[in-house]
Amino acid sequence: MKKKILIITTGGTIAMKHNSPFGVIPNDEFTEHLRSFPQLEKIATIDVHEFSNIPSPFIDPPMMLKLAQTIDDKIENYDGIVVTHGTDTLEESAYFVDLISKTQKPVVFTAAMRSGSELGLDGPRNIVGAVRVAGCSRSSRRGVLVVMNDEIDSARDVVKTDSSKTDTFASPSLGLLGIVDPDKIIYYRKSEYHEKIITDKIESNIDLIKCCSGMDGRFIEASLEHKAKAIVIEAFGRGNVPKTIIPAIEKALLQNVLIVLVSRTYTGRVLPEYGYPGGGLFLHKKGVLLGGDLKGPKMRIRLMALFGKYKHVDDVKNYLLNSKDN
Repeated sequence: MKKKILIITTGGTIAMKHNSPFGVIPNDEFTEHLRSFPQLEKIATIDVHEFSNIPSPFIDPPMMLKLAQTIDDKIENYDGIVVTHGTDTLEESAYFVDLISKTQKPVVFTAAMRSGSELGLDGPRNIVGAVRVAGCSRSSRRGVLVVMNDEIDSARDVVKTDSSKTDTFASPSLGLLGIVDPDKIIYYRKSEYHEKIITDKIESNIDLIKCCSGMDGRFIEASLEHKAKAIVIEAFGRGNVPKTIIPAIEKALLQNVLIVLVSRTYTGRVLPEYGYPGGGLFLHKKGVLLGGDLKGPKMRIRLMALFGKYKHVDDVKNYLLNSKDN
């Protein structure tokens, strides 16, 4: 029996075409095309729900929350859900849904790097692969998945690595979960991280600051002026920052603003290793929390969910200190 799969469309390049003289812009034909896509009819019973039709840079955390809630509302009637999304913020939306959504059924994000007007467009193949993965019984209880270029990645680990290549999505630290082959879906491993932060509220006022050589504390000061609940700092290496931003960090801590340190490197964890002023151990002793191997944009998403669930910063601190994902 065919599996019943719902495709939720949000927009993005996968739903765009070139329209002179405006360039590549959203197109209204995509949703209707999915309803009559012959390759999909052969592998599943398909319904389509248009959530939005916008470029993914326009998708913000409140929309991500609404998307997660839409998935939970609708998935009861389906074997799995595929979400088509723009690539620019896909990793953030997929991770957000991974944290917030209650379902254990397959939820698969997919996208395209080439619009419907380009030669060798990748969208149709990615959609077919995503539907096959969503309809695979072995895709359940694996968290939210991302299917691109015949590869299956965990929403927690996957990142966009290149601005234009069709094989842009990868999991540099831990590698892919499996592949989409012509004859079957093949899984190589399961992710050990299945974190759920069940909440119907989020806190969007969380900032992300990337360290660079010679910077001062002006960005942290700006976050404090705008009453940020927490600040994620993408530090050097194992979790080290320029000594010139230490006064601003100390000021934030005195104001009970949560500071979480992650690394700006592509792979690896932060550790309390270096004890010099600005080193990870030095900052940890002052009360800065360390964010493990999670990268900056996703740590920001995680904190949005945590501050939505817990009212007090101390509760968020305790959660992070006791989490295996740090």
